[in-house]
Amino acid sequence: MGSVEAAYLLDTHTFLWACMEPAKLSRKAAATIKSQQSVLYVSAISAYEILNKYRIGKLYGAESVVFDIPGKIRTLGAIEMPVELRHTVFAGNLEWEHRDPFDRILAAQASLENIPLITNDAALAKLPAIRTLW
Repeated sequence: MGSVEAAYLLDTHTFLWACMEPAKLSRKAAATIKSQQSVLYVSAISAYEILNKYRIGKLYGAESVVFDIPGKIRTLGAIEMPVELRHTVFAGNLEWEHRDPFDRILAAQASLENIPLITNDAALAKLPAIRTLW
């Protein structure tokens, strides 16, 4: 019997940690990211979030990722997930008090694509619209 692949979307901090500080990942998250059976996605919104936070001084020391996001995505063996109109509409209509626009888009993508979000964000983990892994 062949192996079954499973898809996962990386939260922005998960992507950063996988690239820069893998020891911060949970054992389960690290194993999932390293697994040959995992199909990993990094949202285009994560690139925007990283660059925006770096520009305003909140991601000091992240230059290795900031200046080569596409290369880091490739190094992880991940695939870029574009932000589509249906993702933004879902995010805008999501009944959730969380106001962070980046998290809302990631939640919408995980929900609409029916894939777990690898995150340690407690607010995202409580959202019934998505499955999370940590």
